[in-house]
Amino acid sequence: MTRSRTIAIGDMHGCDAALARLLDVINPDTSDTIVGLGDYVDRGPDTRSIIDRLLRLQGTCQTVFLLGNHELMMRSALIDATDRDFWLRSGGEATLESYDNDLDSISAPHLSFFDSCVPYYEIEDFFFVHANYTPNLALDRQPDFALFWEHLTAHMPGPHVSGKTAVLGHTPQRSCEVLERRHLICLDTFCYGGGWLTAMDVESRQVWQADMNGELRTQEPVAD
Repeated sequence: MTRSRTIAIGDMHGCDAALARLLDVINPDTSDTIVGLGDYVDRGPDTRSIIDRLLRLQGTCQTVFLLGNHELMMRSALIDATDRDFWLRSGGEATLESYDNDLDSISAPHLSFFDSCVPYYEIEDFFFVHANYTPNLALDRQPDFALFWEHLTAHMPGPHVSGKTAVLGHTPQRSCEVLERRHLICLDTFCYGGGWLTAMDVESRQVWQADMNGELRTQEPVAD
């Protein structure tokens, strides 16, 4: 029997060619769960295509999409025009261009996607957050600053009280390599900046990576 996989994908930031290539080689089916770690929008050129692709993905496998700080900024900009300049300076200009420079052109399904993103997700041995966490607090008590904004360079947390391994993004690894600690995995490998979009089967540690042009490299799972 084929093993069900839980596959986390790091910060996509509008890099749709990279996402398309990863999904093509991963080929998820109904027994698999894809966990997006947030920051689907901004910086890269194809936010609109990214969201279309993620919506289609919901029909082929189980999906969990975490909320990232860039989705928070975008949602604030849509609600309050006074927040728009901050969002645009933070990478939102690329997203605006992908929607034909017209925020009113964002479709209802796309708006619903942003509203449906969740702050965290957990399974038996792993939990998934966008940015960071406070080690001694349960996931449902985590402060928003930790979940969505705090970089690992500002605070490298110790093991979580749950004993589970944290899988997260947000802190771009300019080495373009996955950051792994005994209790933590960071999958933001700087795709929009010339690195890779990274997907990992968290159980086997198999890694797939694709760049903005859709070029692929793979790493075999680590032996037990």
